[in-house]
Amino acid sequence: MTDTPLMAAQAALDPQDDASRLRFFGQLAESELVVLLDAEPEGETVAPRLFELEEGRFVAVFDSEAALAAHAEGAAPYAALPGHVLIEMLAGQGVGLAVNPQADAAQLLPPEAVDWLAATLDARPAEATARPEALHPPADLPVPLLAALDAALARAEGLARAACLARLVQSGGADGYLLVFLDAAEGARPALARAVGRALIFSGQETAALDVGFAASGDVLAERLDRVALRFDLAPATPSAPARDPSRPPRLR
Repeated sequence: MTDTPLMAAQAALDPQDDASRLRFFGQLAESELVVLLDAEPEGETVAPRLFELEEGRFVAVFDSEAALAAHAEGAAPYAALPGHVLIEMLAGQGVGLAVNPQADAAQLLPPEAVDWLAATLDARPAEATARPEALHPPADLPVPLLAALDAALARAEGLARAACLARLVQSGGADGYLLVFLDAAEGARPALARAVGRALIFSGQETAALDVGFAASGDVLAERLDRVALRFDLAPATPSAPARDPSRPPRLR
């Protein structure tokens, strides 16, 4: 079976190394997780199968349907959810995650780790409100942050037309970076801001001064960014493909 990015991060996990833990948590949050259920989903309600272990109650999650089938020794009811959505659903429920329990590097995240991760995932950069005095190409951006942003934006297709990254100087001389989403889909702003927040945290660059903004393609700010910014083109949102509403995840039963 071919290793997935989550399996690779799990196999390389060193509990004593901060960077290794961040990579694993970041990959867990961004991966699509296949959750073993007690019964087929009913509408928007899912019932994860709970396993009672000495360490507490756990939900079994896998990084592929094949991995789940191998663990269950055949067909079994499941739901596929983004990791960050599942983690937010389980927060405060006293339930941990058993990640790829069939693997040699099986990982147990106790309930307190799930709660910590959910609180961490809720962080987001400040939304830019002041008009930048000057915009420049984003020189000296840390490479890990650029890689994390590139991956996060690749997963944001349909939520905005494009994202533009520039170095900025605000009123008062504050220096930092500005990431502006152009033509964001209705209701997508919180999800986009949280995606950038996750990129900051799990790249190990959470102290970097990066603000998030939103603009329409014809705005003056968009025209200024067009001259200097690093542009990430995203698939435009359409009425037939609305943004996922992060405030309405499937319900647990």
